Amino acid sequence: MFLSEAQRVGLTAFGVFFMFLGVILLFDSGLLAIGNLLFLIGIVLIIGPKKTSSFFLQKNKWKGTACFLFGILLVFFKFAVFGILIELFGFINLFGDFFPMVFSFLRRLPIVGNILAPLEKVFGYINIPV
Repeated sequence: MFLSEAQRVGLTAFGVFFMFLGVILLFDSGLLAIGNLLFLIGIVLIIGPKKTSSFFLQKNKWKGTACFLFGILLVFFKFAVFGILIELFGFINLFGDFFPMVFSFLRRLPIVGNILAPLEKVFGYINIPV
């Protein structure tokens, strides 16, 4: 492939950064649209088009996919606040299965784990099904 693994991950990270910047700058639809495009292109380049389509087109994830894509469409049509809210709902439905795994990984990091320890006492332990 023409991009290295670090460049593909960087492309996805830039997408998340532009979306974050768009939200911070009072839902700037241009930054949000660029962030959405970079994020989607980065995801496709990281895991491949075939696995991406099979992930997004699973029967149990169709509501999340529809909300996520409809939110992106709303952002493109300058309805940034509603688009991001619907996109966030779709994102949680699509990637919600990965959150316990991410928190488990973050708990093992030296500095971040110390920060998450007090939060774990407040919100409870996140169990990961084996």
